[in-house]
Amino acid sequence: MLLAALQYPEQGKSQHPLVVLIHGLTGCQDSLYMLRSASVFLAAGYPVLRLSLRGAGPSRPLCRFQYHAGRSADLGDALLELPPELAVNGLLLVGYSLGGNMLLKFLAEQGRDFPVLAAGSVSAPIELAESSRRFLDHRNWLYHRWLLARMKEETLAGPPDALSTAERQAVQSVATVLEFDDRHVAPRNGFAGAADYYAKCSALHFLPAIEVPTMLIHAEDDPWIPAVSYRKAMQAGNDRLTCLLAPSGGHVGFHDASPVAWHDRCLLQFFEESLSG
Repeated sequence: MLLAALQYPEQGKSQHPLVVLIHGLTGCQDSLYMLRSASVFLAAGYPVLRLSLRGAGPSRPLCRFQYHAGRSADLGDALLELPPELAVNGLLLVGYSLGGNMLLKFLAEQGRDFPVLAAGSVSAPIELAESSRRFLDHRNWLYHRWLLARMKEETLAGPPDALSTAERQAVQSVATVLEFDDRHVAPRNGFAGAADYYAKCSALHFLPAIEVPTMLIHAEDDPWIPAVSYRKAMQAGNDRLTCLLAPSGGHVGFHDASPVAWHDRCLLQFFEESLSG
């Protein structure tokens, strides 16, 4: 089950497309970056749907299974369930981090089947294997430890019958994100192992098939996602893609003197230009 929070701008329902926000790993509809982006789009007159993926946040007690980087069918199912009046003016989709990878894969597979007018990803790990390896760098040990703890906590917080004894023991015993993906995510979702999961779900391979205007935003200094992946993305040969590779910004950061984050300013401008064009 996927849950979501729907918000309308202060002036009420409008003729603007619906903005759908998709969170990243261990996030949910109430993650701070989701709330901040929602406020930006609401102030510009757009209705906003903040989506919690399968087994994330408030949906965790209701789900035996969880989201992963390639579970793009869930996004399609959620959009199919939208009341018709919500999508009547079209959709604008934004994915952050792992949710960005899922979104890009979805756009390639199903984007043409929905009224998606434009989309954007922020700090998406479009080469999953490279990001998994980057987590193991010495500079990332503190964040890696924190993230893995949150992943374990989220996984173990499901319904009592969600995991077998062996699965629960595997989750509790893994020492890295790579091991978590190899011993839990992959076998639970039908992949041969982490390498198979990464190869089949990395958005980089899907970029040439995207048919809607899509902006990819990333920072050269992102500590967890190598910028080289985005240099490859720039060679995808798809003129529907706009790739912004900033020199700084960290991971879903991009904060400066403005009260509105740089990535939100870029996405808002990109969407409005796409709509007017």
